[in-house]
Amino acid sequence: MMVVNMAICVTSVANAAQGTATFYKPPYVPSSCYGYQNNGSMIAAASDAIWGNRSACGTSYNVSCGGATNKGVPPCRGTSVVVKIVDYCPAGCKGTINLSQEAFSAIANPDAGKILIEYTEV
Repeated sequence: MMVVNMAICVTSVANAAQGTATFYKPPYVPSSCYGYQNNGSMIAAASDAIWGNRSACGTSYNVSCGGATNKGVPPCRGTSVVVKIVDYCPAGCKGTINLSQEAFSAIANPDAGKILIEYTEV
């Protein structure tokens, strides 16, 4: 059983995509996917890398901090967060996923501004 669990963990890590994350502050409405519907605070905006002409709307991702993008204090908090894509981060977006401030703060120190991430669709 232990070997099976280890294999599952290795497989899930191997399937994780890598990118970067930034964050944005409230208000979170309106959004490109849901207009003025409130979707809570564990949300994100997708960059062109995952937007897919709105096909990312409503998709959930498990996002974990992978490290700093610049020199300084290590930003990661050692946790992951599940976010729902509710918005579009337009061309010039500074990250693969633009997390809500609350989601970013759950996995990293906001002072970092931008972090390396691993993310998988859930």
